Amino acid sequence: MHMNLLFAALALVALVGPALPAAAQAPPPVPPLQEARQILVVTTAGWDTVPGTLRRFERDSLRGAWREVGAPVPIVVGRSGMGWGRGLHPERPAAGPVKREGDGRAPAGAFRIGSAFGYASASAVPWIRMPYLRSTESFRCVDDVKSSYYNRVVDSAAVVKDWTGNVERMRLDDDRYMLGAIVEHNWGGRTRAGDGSCIFLHVWSGADQGTAGCTAMSEFAIRDVLRWLDPDLSPTLVQLPQAEYASRRLAWGLP
Repeated sequence: MHMNLLFAALALVALVGPALPAAAQAPPPVPPLQEARQILVVTTAGWDTVPGTLRRFERDSLRGAWREVGAPVPIVVGRSGMGWGRGLHPERPAAGPVKREGDGRAPAGAFRIGSAFGYASASAVPWIRMPYLRSTESFRCVDDVKSSYYNRVVDSAAVVKDWTGNVERMRLDDDRYMLGAIVEHNWGGRTRAGDGSCIFLHVWSGADQGTAGCTAMSEFAIRDVLRWLDPDLSPTLVQLPQAEYASRRLAWGLP
C-alpha cells in the first residue's frame, strides 16, 4: 500500500475506532408484540383521517403465523386523527404528530388492552373473559394533569379527590360507554402528565363521528371484540396510518 494511503487508513481507525464484533453491537429493538397472541389492527388512510378499519388476528404460539379472525369492521378514531402515543413500541418517531392531552387524536402505536368495562353487572356479561369493571355513577377517568390519579379510572366516592380540572364520567347519559375496554396508552410506569389520558375502545356515536381520542365502533362490533378477547393471550391494539403500518410490519412482526 502507498505510504500516504496507509497513514490515512490508520488515522481513520484512530478517529472512529475499529468496527465492533457482532456480539458487542447493540441488539435490535424488541418487537412490541413479543408476548401477544391476539392483536387488534386499526388502520386509517393518514394521520388526520378519522374513519378506518379494524381487523383481528391470533396465533397459536409466539412464533406462530398470524391468522385473521372474522371480517374487517369500520371504526372511527379521534376527531383530529392519530398521533404517536406512549406504549409498547420502542420509539416515537420525529415524523408524524405526537399525541397530547386534549388534542383530539387517538394514540398511534402498540398498546396492551386492559380491563373491559360497561354499565351492566359482571353477572350479566359472563361472556367477557377480560377483567371487568362495572361503571357506576361515581366512576371517573381523570384527565387533570395535576392530579395524582391522572389517566386512571377511579371510584370518586372511595378516594380523596385531588383534581380540579377535567374528569370523565364512566357512566354516560348515552350508550357510548355501555361496553368498552381500556387501552393502556401512557400507562403505568410510562405515564407522563400531558401525553394523553382515558383512551378506550367503545361504542361509536356514528360512522362519521370522530371521538375525543378513543377508537369507536358499532355496538355489534364491540360485543364481538369483547367476546373474542382472552387475557391469557396478551391482547394488544396496534393502530397506525396505513403507510406507517406498512413500514413497520416486518420489524414489529405484524400480519
